[in-house]
Amino acid sequence: MQKIVIIPTYNEKENISSIVAAIFSLDQQFHVLVIDDNSPDGTAQIVKDMQASYPNELFLEERKGKQGLGTAYIYGFRWALARGYNYIFEMDADFSHNPKDLDTLYEACLQGADVAVGSRYVKGGGNVNWPRNRVILSKGASLYTRLIIRLPVKDPTAGFVCYKREVLEAINLNEIRFTGYAFQIEMKFAAWKLGFVIKEIPIIFRDRTYGSSKMNKGIVKEGIAGVLYLRWQSWFKDYHNRLKKTESTSYPSVSNEVFAKTKR
Repeated sequence: MQKIVIIPTYNEKENISSIVAAIFSLDQQFHVLVIDDNSPDGTAQIVKDMQASYPNELFLEERKGKQGLGTAYIYGFRWALARGYNYIFEMDADFSHNPKDLDTLYEACLQGADVAVGSRYVKGGGNVNWPRNRVILSKGASLYTRLIIRLPVKDPTAGFVCYKREVLEAINLNEIRFTGYAFQIEMKFAAWKLGFVIKEIPIIFRDRTYGSSKMNKGIVKEGIAGVLYLRWQSWFKDYHNRLKKTESTSYPSVSNEVFAKTKR
């Protein structure tokens, strides 16, 4: 078991079957884990129907209620690690991330990166069909993050990422606090602080055609406050030790509903 793509979903019925089929059409033989937060539009049922065609490659975990992007990914990380996957990917369901770029992220990790980030803000990357206000917000967030916490990543909020299992095994996931875009920053910050190599790969990010964006004011506020929190925490000598998973660190079972509440 080599590669698995984690896709969190909430009301993605227009996209989910197409994105799953596109991933399975790739030559690299990715598996897919969909984590659905009780979508009222029937997203989970579409995945269940597809499992008959992909019984050993497509997996579904259903959670009760909308619990946030970060908790979904952490759930997925633990699920994938427990099942022996070596390369674990994050990806949106709405085709803003091109499935073909999964191969490029994987190759970057094969060539030495510990974390490969699909980046809009390195040479060759960019945004297509995004509203101007979203572009300004995204670029502003990236600049703000780099100025405050000195994270050497030009697209710190990127949600198209490949992690080697060694990275996720090393991070104490109990210490990851945030659920929105700040989660993406926090994971990269933790990997960097623990000495892992992060490489940005240019991608073209396309605004979704179907469904609605999950962006809201709460996510923006969390991002602003989250960066300041990370800066403050990094001043403490024990921060590095708290970030690092030890033999005594225990995680609740991924089948336990309480597990999803990682934010304290």
